[in-house]
Amino acid sequence: MKKILRLYRNAFGGLSRSAWMLSLIMFINRSGAMVIPFLGVYLTEALGFTMKEAGIILSIYGLGAVCGGFLGGWLTDKIGHFKVQFFSLTVGGSLYFMFLFLEKFEHIAIGVFVLSLVNDMLRPANASSIAHYAKPENVTRAFSLNRMALNLGFSIGPALGGMIAAISYKYLFVGDALGCMMAGLFFYIYFRNKQGHRPQKKVATETIVNDATPTLSEKVRSPYTDSLYLVFVLLNAGFAMLFFQLLSTLPLYYRQVYVLPEQSIGGLLALNGFIVFMIEMIFVYLIGDKIKKSWLIPIGVLVLGLSFAILNLGHHIFLLYIAMALLSFSEILVMPFMATISVERSNNSNRGSYMGLYTISYAAAHVVAPYMGTTIAARYSFDTLWWVLSAFAIVVSVGLYFVVKKIDQKKFTEQIAVIGA
Repeated sequence: MKKILRLYRNAFGGLSRSAWMLSLIMFINRSGAMVIPFLGVYLTEALGFTMKEAGIILSIYGLGAVCGGFLGGWLTDKIGHFKVQFFSLTVGGSLYFMFLFLEKFEHIAIGVFVLSLVNDMLRPANASSIAHYAKPENVTRAFSLNRMALNLGFSIGPALGGMIAAISYKYLFVGDALGCMMAGLFFYIYFRNKQGHRPQKKVATETIVNDATPTLSEKVRSPYTDSLYLVFVLLNAGFAMLFFQLLSTLPLYYRQVYVLPEQSIGGLLALNGFIVFMIEMIFVYLIGDKIKKSWLIPIGVLVLGLSFAILNLGHHIFLLYIAMALLSFSEILVMPFMATISVERSNNSNRGSYMGLYTISYAAAHVVAPYMGTTIAARYSFDTLWWVLSAFAIVVSVGLYFVVKKIDQKKFTEQIAVIGA
């Protein structure tokens, strides 16, 4: 037991207080995240929409997230990460209250778009803030700490949401609103006087030192002209399309095929957050620097594909838990290292744009994933959907292996060039 405790202490040691506070804020925010996991079920059961209509609404949420990621990244570089995060948490939280009065398809579609637009402005600003307050050698662990807090909150939010939904789905919106606004208040109190809120001054597009090849962060000024990074975020969107079945088709599958009550659905979703919370930081501490990202990330994507294939092995409740455990381990293998790659390819003057494009890849997947998943399931079957997703995971895994390997090789070559200069 002492060795285990020492291991956890070492894994969490060396991180700044600001990094801990950012994680605490995200924990508060995510603990109130009750709406999105149950939105599909709410639309189909409480409002009587078809599964395809629910998929369209969820895709519109993703479209708003795409716009929010782009706008949040741009604003972070223009006005700084503090203002963007505070606005997103407080205003985004208040927007949940409007869903207490929306019932028509068109009204909900517009409301969902505006909500996700404001909420997802938070992501690039928060990522830039983590990178700003973390020590260079602790960037991956700082992101893992933040994700640990998110997943601990996610282990609470859906479980609590399942109990609340059994009473009334309307209360989910109130709970989510209060969680966001409380996080915004805490964020303002702690960070209002911290340094680093203002955007960094732009530097020259390219600086050459002693006729040597410029470093990567100096040479690449915009993520939209970084061709290798564009391929990377495209493949990341492919991974996210697979992963986001967690928030779209999986809850519908649990409800329609296994006829699980809301509490059981919430418990299954909470298992994901709990596993990531317990394991990710230790994994990153022990393994993160010892195995190349070009191996870890593709293996994680394959594990995700396996989690879907397992659902077709029979009709047993324990298969749902095995599949959720595999999905959670996939998240641990992929997400913290994807974020690190984005940080390493940026600098202080363009990090908001890089992290904005990185979060846009997830948001874009949130557009495609629900519509794709619900359409295949409705037209064919859930079994067909799980086989399609498993095959797609293989394609994404192979692509990520070659792209991440190329990124690592290029980074190593440029580091050698700088040292030689």
